[in-house]
Parts: sequence; C-alpha cells; structure tokens
Amino acid sequence: MQVPDFKSIFGKNVPILSGAIHYFRVHPEYWRDRLLKLKACGLNTVETYVPWNLHEPKEGQFNFEGLADIVSFVQLAGDLGLKAIVRPGPYICSEWEYGGLPAWINKDRNMRIRCNWPPFLEKVKNYFSVLLPKLVPLLDTKGGPIIGIQVENEYGSFAADKDYLNYLANLTRELGIDTMLFTSDGWNVEMLEGGTLPDLWKTANFGSNPQGAFEMLRKFQPDGPDMCMEFWCGWFDHWGKGHHTRSAEDMANTLDGIIKDGGSVNFYMFHGGTNFGFWNGANLQQPLEYFATTTSYDYHAPLSEAGDITPAYAAAKATIEKYYGPAPDIHVENTKKIAYGEITFNERYSLWDNLPEPVKSAAPLTMEELDQELGYVLYRTTVKIPKLHKESGRYGLPLRITGLRDRAVVYVDGRKVGVLYRNTPHMILELPKPTGDSFRLDILVENMGRVNYGHDLQQQLCGVTGSIILGGHTLFGWENYSLPFNKIPNLKGRQTAKDCPAFYQAIFNIDETADTFLHMDNFAKGFVFVNGFNIGRYWEVGPARTLYIPAPLLKQGENEVTVFEFEGCNEPTAKFVDNHVWIK
Repeated sequence: MQVPDFKSIFGKNVPILSGAIHYFRVHPEYWRDRLLKLKACGLNTVETYVPWNLHEPKEGQFNFEGLADIVSFVQLAGDLGLKAIVRPGPYICSEWEYGGLPAWINKDRNMRIRCNWPPFLEKVKNYFSVLLPKLVPLLDTKGGPIIGIQVENEYGSFAADKDYLNYLANLTRELGIDTMLFTSDGWNVEMLEGGTLPDLWKTANFGSNPQGAFEMLRKFQPDGPDMCMEFWCGWFDHWGKGHHTRSAEDMANTLDGIIKDGGSVNFYMFHGGTNFGFWNGANLQQPLEYFATTTSYDYHAPLSEAGDITPAYAAAKATIEKYYGPAPDIHVENTKKIAYGEITFNERYSLWDNLPEPVKSAAPLTMEELDQELGYVLYRTTVKIPKLHKESGRYGLPLRITGLRDRAVVYVDGRKVGVLYRNTPHMILELPKPTGDSFRLDILVENMGRVNYGHDLQQQLCGVTGSIILGGHTLFGWENYSLPFNKIPNLKGRQTAKDCPAFYQAIFNIDETADTFLHMDNFAKGFVFVNGFNIGRYWEVGPARTLYIPAPLLKQGENEVTVFEFEGCNEPTAKFVDNHVWIK
C-alpha cells in the first residue's frame, strides 16, 4: 500500500497540514490571496474537489477556463511552495449541484450511477480521459505539487461496490496517475468497510472526537499514518435555517487532538467561498424535508467567504505553531470592503415579454428532456372552462403537481396566485374561480439545487417530473420554455405590474473597486447578475440577506446590476454594504 512519505514530501518530520480551497468557489484573481493566507497559517498543502458538471456541462463539451481552470490553480499552489491533494470524484458531494455529477447523465432513464454499471463507467471514462491527463504533469512524480488523488468520495456512506471502486482505481492508473491514491470515508465501521480498498491509503472524515475516529481507522489500517481528510471545522447553511457557527476554541481543541500525536489533517473548509450562479446543492432528509444550500459557502471557516481572517484562523495558526514552530512570515491582510450605498432599479422588464421559443408537448417536459441542467422552466397552457360546469357553480380549481422539482410560482393570466414547494404536503393550491371562459395558466419552476448526498441521487430530474392536475383532470397540451439563465436575455418591453416575474436593471458608478455585499432586503426570491456574471441566488428566508461581490467583478465607472425576481417587488431598491447581513 502506497502511503505518504512525509520526510520525502516536506523534508522533515511534518505531516500533511492541509486546507480545502475550491478553485471553482473563488474568483481566479483571488486564488493567490487565499493560497498565501493558507500558507501563512502554517499549512503546507491545499486540497480541492473537481466537479464533473462544471468541466463537462454538456456531454462531450469540456470547460477548463476561468473558474474551471484547475491546472492554473494547482500550478499556482506549487509556485507558492504548497503541495496539493486533488479529489476528482466522479462524485464529490461538496454541497454542490448534484454532488458534481452532470445532469445530462440522467437523459438515459435506465442510468445507474456510482456503481459498476457499464453505461455509467463509459461516461466516467470519457470524462477522466480528458481531465486526468491534464493533472499528470502536475504530479509529484513529475516534479509537480500533487501528492495524492482520491478515488471516489465517501463511498462507504452510499454503497460497497468494490468492483466499481477497483475500476476507478485501475482507470486512474491507466490514465497516467502514478502518485498516491487514497479513499476518505466517515469513521464508523459500515462506512469504512464499504468505501475502502486494501491497496489504497485510508483516511477518515469527522469534526470531533479525533481519538475515537483514529482508533476506528486503525482497525482498518493498523500501521497508519492517520489522517482526517475532512476536519469539519465549521458547517454549511441551508435556506430557511440558521447560520452555522462554531467557537474558535472548540475548533482548536479538536485540531489539537488530531495533530498532537502526529496525525495529518485537512481543514474542510479552510476557505469556503461562494456557490456562484445556480451551483449549490441540496439535502433530502425525508420526503418533505428538502433543504437547498445557500449561495454563501462561508462554512464559518478560518477564512470567511470574502477571504477575511477570522478568530478560527488565529486559533488554528496558534495550534499548528504549538507543534511545528512558527508559520512562514508572509504578510497577509483582508481585502478592502466598500459600502457603495443604495441603488434604484429604474428599468423593469416582464418575463412574459422576454421568453424564448417554447417546446410544445402533450405532457410537461423535465429540464433534462429540454437539454437543460440549471435554472428555471416555464410551463404554460390555456385552460378552457366547460360551460355547463361553470353555470352549475360546481367547477372547482384545486391545482396539484406530482413530482415538482423544486419550487413553483403559479400565475393566472399573468398574475401571481400562489406558490407550491416540494416540501408542501399534498402539493395543492386552490386557484381563484374564473370569470371568463378560459384563462392562461403559467407555472414557473426553479431548480433550487439537485440533491448532493445520500441514497436519493438516482435520477435527480428537475422541473415537473410527474403530472399537473386541475380539479379532477390531468392537463395536457403544454408550452415548455427553457430558461437556463446562463446569460442575461436581450431584454425588451417594459411593464408596470409589481407581482409578475421580472428583470430589474440598474446602473451605478464607482471611483474605486473593492469587495462589497448587495443587500436584497426589498426583494423576495431570485438571482443577481453583476456586469454579466451570475453572483448567485437570494431568498428572503435567509440566513444570508446579502450576496458577496468580489472586487474583480466590478470596474471603475459604470457597472450594471440585473436582478431576476420571480415573486414580485414593490420597492425595487437594494444597497451595497461592507459586510454580510445574517438573519438570526
């Protein structure tokens, strides 16, 4: 079994002291700042996941630019004197959309994922055959910084298909990865039994009780070395829940327990960053307990979402120095923040005037059937009222959706009448009684994030995956409008109604660029583009009421903000502040 040779790697008896920074959650112009802060804390290694869906958004179409430029990120880490651990999945969890799996994989309704299923293995091989050769020149065996590559991710919490794990390990080797391979799993017996392979280094994930975790790990790997591959030093947030925090003292006490006997550690997260755009994932705990992860991936980590040094950073640095001496003398400081003040959105464009050409079908189509991964779908039909039913006064209009993924705003003749959410029992909305012989029914459905963890990963379809039922009849004859919102539409028309889905635009001028936070206190739910870049979703339920905007997205002079609000806004103003605003 190949295990780390610490003396060879670091030149002295120092273990792996690592921190997770995901290149895809940090603006590339800030990579250097975050990596230097990691090194200045006393860490010697950076760890990152690799999300398949970011790198292959459409089957056979690959992206390794901008936020997806993993090669530049790892090269930069090496240039700064850091080692790197890379975790390419193909499944990564990471509170990321669908755990990093591409949505297009479910176009095959017979697909089986994360197992020894030949059609799935073929897709993985095609992806790895592009990704892994890019990493080969960066391996430590080639003089590069990468000292370890993970096989799958926490597989023991999902299954125990050793044929699948062996296939991934062998494929990784065949594609030129000749550095150390390892697995990481939760530290109970079932997880370690299911997710490990005899010939690979085994690591454990936990946030407390390091003695108990390492004791269990040694039952599977008696000779060590021990490593916590995910030291959960904080936690992530869900919409509608409280903001997670952890005291610096509690974090440092657990860290002390990990390293006091020479254990290796990887902070998860050292710097969380941001789920830009629609890339957040979700958790499904029970059928009516779906919780989407917020745009902010602050994680209450040693570096905040904006890269600021926190009390946890100071506590972690002090603990590391206690055992391994002074950290490198590197000058680091927080980036500048500016509260630019209030902006008013004077331009408002109705979604109804800015729809693409629809796809017509008998039944509503899923996002996957529309060749769409992220964003929204609008379902439209005209409902005719039978004359005799109308005259009898007995025509009821309860609307029900089966298989809603994930949240729908319902409009009658262009006006909002209610909301349906996959957590709503029975999923029924009573529509107002019609006054005419027919009405237009619009159902705008948001993919709030595919589930990224657990046993509900199979066939994570989005949109309407079942039927739309009005009264006692299933409705047929739909126009399906695909709205991925990967860019701002060429907006046209104007509208004055305030309860319709609409785009709001504002221009603001600045003399100096700096980090800032956009406070969306007058808006309900939607997302924001800044100078053409989707900075993420907002929702009035919190816990974050602000969206982080890195300075590199701004420019001196004129800047454009476009908001898509799909529940209506009475006072279209927002304000730039110099810190996050959390709902308690």
